[in-house]
Amino acid sequence: MLQWVKSKYPGLRYREHQTMTTGVGRSKRPIRYFTMTYKWQGKTVTEALGWEGPKLNEDQAYTIYHELKMNRKNGVRPFTLKEKDALQALEFKEEEKREQQEQIRQMSFADIFVKFLEHSKEKKKNPRSWKREEQLARLHILPVFGKTPLKKISQVPHIRTLQNNMEGKGLSPRTVRYALHVVRIVFNFAIDEGVFAGANPAREIRKRQISGKTSGIAYPQEDNTKNRYLSREEADRLMTRLADRSMEVHNIAMLSLYTGMRFGEVANLKWSDVDLIQGVIMLRNIKNGKTRPAYMTSDIKKMLSDIGPGHPDSLVFPARRSLNKPHYMISSVYYKTVKELFNEGIADKKQWVNFHTLRHTFASWLVEKGTDIYLVRDLLGHHDLKMTERYAHIGESQLKQAVMKLQNN
Repeated sequence: MLQWVKSKYPGLRYREHQTMTTGVGRSKRPIRYFTMTYKWQGKTVTEALGWEGPKLNEDQAYTIYHELKMNRKNGVRPFTLKEKDALQALEFKEEEKREQQEQIRQMSFADIFVKFLEHSKEKKKNPRSWKREEQLARLHILPVFGKTPLKKISQVPHIRTLQNNMEGKGLSPRTVRYALHVVRIVFNFAIDEGVFAGANPAREIRKRQISGKTSGIAYPQEDNTKNRYLSREEADRLMTRLADRSMEVHNIAMLSLYTGMRFGEVANLKWSDVDLIQGVIMLRNIKNGKTRPAYMTSDIKKMLSDIGPGHPDSLVFPARRSLNKPHYMISSVYYKTVKELFNEGIADKKQWVNFHTLRHTFASWLVEKGTDIYLVRDLLGHHDLKMTERYAHIGESQLKQAVMKLQNN
């Protein structure tokens, strides 16, 4: 049994290790394990100081003993070795926390963008989105303030410099807005991750904003209103050409043309939302977060009957039938076709025909037939009537022609 030996200092004792030693030659001896004993709150307390080493010898052991003894006498914590160890551990954690906070404070936009891009790749089904975000960051954003800490970006006009640089290169307002949007969502990500505190410096200042104190910047405005829609003859030509090239693309386009469905709504449409008996399609999780019905014409009902119905959980137009995944964009067959028929040689892109033109055409035809603008709004699923009022001029044109006929007569 190992024997405890009293130290040269009061209150300390030790035992020697059976095999491990310290020192060399005549000074060689077994290493010692120190404990200290004292009276506290009417009890005899023994606490282990540990094995002798670079940070603990007999003198240092007594220093600790004496320090705690004087603390108890003067009523200053820590009173015990356990308390002392706990306070040291707490101080160590606080120091780690301060170091982490300093690292966060110095985190650059490029650092957080790497994390954001990883998150974006995981969450976004459409790879075109995160690829575009990465491209805008690489070409325009990171060269301006990629190495700058987030906190400094929010304090000085780096974002305004980014906007001025892009506008100076002759880039479109749409591209500049997209880049500013990327900066904004990266800052939102940083806020969610707890690495940035405060208002988002890339927040867009709205025209209707009441307070002038709200932080943010004025985004460049773009006129992206497209009034191009198809005539009946143009629509027939398009449908005929698509049918010759791909019946699936034809059916997708036909569904949008005669129901006003957005491409995302068509791509994510399941058979459970198609009621062939009633001739109704329920569109869920649409842009404004609501569900709305779309109504089938006889041709649409026949088309859907011919290709289905399928399993309720199956997509009507899956990109890969075995995996039941949605298309993330319309087939290139569509764009090649509309380019050949309508877009070749047209310089103004606002006059180009794209997939969304089918939805515009649906609305325009309704207005031409005298459909109330409020009904058109509901059929399109617009949250704000102002979005629908772009089609009002079509109805006004019909009214004007009717009046002009009076004079002709």
